[in-house]
Amino acid sequence: MNDIEREAIILEAAWAMIDDMVNWAMFVKTDKRETSNLMFLTHQHARLFIIILGDFLSEIKSFKGSSIPLGLTPAPPNTGPANLTFLYHLRQVCVSPKLGTEIGGLRAAVEVFASWLEGVFTAEKVNLGSIDVVVDITVPRYRYVKMCGDIAKHNLARLDTNVNHLRKLLDQAGQSIDEHDGYLAINDFFDWFFSDIFICHASQIAEFLNNIRWEIYNYLSHEFRRSWHLKEGATELFPMYGYKVPSEINDPIARAMYWNVMNRSRSEPYVHRFKIHDYAKTRY
Repeated sequence: MNDIEREAIILEAAWAMIDDMVNWAMFVKTDKRETSNLMFLTHQHARLFIIILGDFLSEIKSFKGSSIPLGLTPAPPNTGPANLTFLYHLRQVCVSPKLGTEIGGLRAAVEVFASWLEGVFTAEKVNLGSIDVVVDITVPRYRYVKMCGDIAKHNLARLDTNVNHLRKLLDQAGQSIDEHDGYLAINDFFDWFFSDIFICHASQIAEFLNNIRWEIYNYLSHEFRRSWHLKEGATELFPMYGYKVPSEINDPIARAMYWNVMNRSRSEPYVHRFKIHDYAKTRY
């Protein structure tokens, strides 16, 4: 993959993942431009949201010595948590944009979300009733969201990594536990952090993601105007169209992703820009 092919894949993948999360099938629809919160339609929608978000916040790595999929580049060693998410690949687009030039808005939207994810907060008096422990837990937002996404997605037998994360958090809080208690407490952790803290954070996370989606749309608007054209023989009834794919995009997957992201660019994102009131962002 060359750089412009990689960019087409990154932008399409990011837009697609955000579409899966921030939509009016997931949240109760509102026309408000400013609101205190977005409400999930059901508890199961909230659970699906954090599962998809967990994938968005997962590092894309090689497997058993193979290369990283789709020609994506690995995050540097000893890097910050945000670079272990898909934000790293969006950052690479912002460093060296190929399909457009006005990248400032996308860069700002990515960095605001990255900074928030790397922030640390303390949840007071977390009740892990299964092991009879009540403790203040200090945790980066990235870590608790990733843990909750994994716990929502996997059964207990697949949660060894998150049990270790929980044991480390409790050890830092001065409450060491063994592996057995870690497995007993993992669902208590999920109930506390997902049902209270994540539901509190979800509206702000949706705002971050929606802003990234809008800035991808804005960034690609010039390329869309250059590329889109009516085909010969198009009529009002059958307005057949195509795209003038950049000559550097030859890989078939990258060409397909370019078409997909150009098709998304035909209209504005279907969730309007919205802002969560500042007072609703002060907890955690």
